[in-house]
Amino acid sequence: MGKVLVTGGAGYIGSHTVIQLAHAGLEVAVLDNLSNSSRGVIARLEELTGKTIQFIHADVRDRDALRAVFSENAYEAVIHFAGLKAVSESQNEPLKYFDNNVSGSIVLFEEMMNADISKLIFSSSATVYGDPGCVCYAETTPLKPINVYGQTKLMVEDILRDIKWANPQWQIALLRYFNPVGAHESGRIGESPFGTPNNLMPFISQVAVGKREKLMVYGNDYPTPDGTGLRDYIHVDDLAAGHLAALNALSKDNSLITVNLGTGKPNSVLEMISAFEKASGVTIPYEIIGRRSGDLPEYYADAHLAKKILNWEAKLGIDRMCADTWRWQKNNPNGYCDQ
Repeated sequence: MGKVLVTGGAGYIGSHTVIQLAHAGLEVAVLDNLSNSSRGVIARLEELTGKTIQFIHADVRDRDALRAVFSENAYEAVIHFAGLKAVSESQNEPLKYFDNNVSGSIVLFEEMMNADISKLIFSSSATVYGDPGCVCYAETTPLKPINVYGQTKLMVEDILRDIKWANPQWQIALLRYFNPVGAHESGRIGESPFGTPNNLMPFISQVAVGKREKLMVYGNDYPTPDGTGLRDYIHVDDLAAGHLAALNALSKDNSLITVNLGTGKPNSVLEMISAFEKASGVTIPYEIIGRRSGDLPEYYADAHLAKKILNWEAKLGIDRMCADTWRWQKNNPNGYCDQ
């Protein structure tokens, strides 16, 4: 396997994937516009891998920049993380999301074609399923996204399915993530959201480190064992390992692979709070408030197909997820701004 370009590689999931690619002996380049990430990530990636990571400060929508990158480097594959990911923001600013996530992807794919690169892993999402009327999502579950973010992911999936049909030599993996949490065990890289976190775990950890007064729990009247929402939380290192497994699987044939990456086991908000308190020794004050519009009571992955096709399964449980998150947050209370 040759050199791999990782778009959005300075972000949360991208950076953890870069580490695993480098440890597997691959040469890695990161392309990122730093809209929701820090350049300081690159130095930490080099520290953790002992390798030089080529960094390209560019946007996937910048056709000239992509053309220059592809003309100056020979990449065997692209892993495409770059995109906006806040569900609520996507509802309020749909054009911004269609421009970044869909138009940006089209530019990337066109320039890949021009450079004769046809191996791609796409960062998709469980939001493509929406509210299908069941709680366990298999890859065959109907796709009905209920927010703009999910719509953009499904649109890019559809584009890639059509590219594959028109260009059978393309090798494509569509990886549908559930709820990534955790951090690298070194405590050197982790989730560092700009502004108010959109996800549960960084919010809990910011309360634990004293950056926020309390956690807001949206609803405790769901038809679940403790009344709070159930989600499939997956350690970011397990998720990163799924990308390496997909890259290896694509090297064997010209497949179009579509798989869920999740644990297949849901945990509630209160369970995650309790596990974090146990890992950190810090009490997490929280307040129960009303449900958020669009939140589902429960959903989780049917993860069997990834095991069958990729020989991959999640290995790290919620105790490890919380311990790694706490180590990262405690050592970097202000994220990458602390360096």
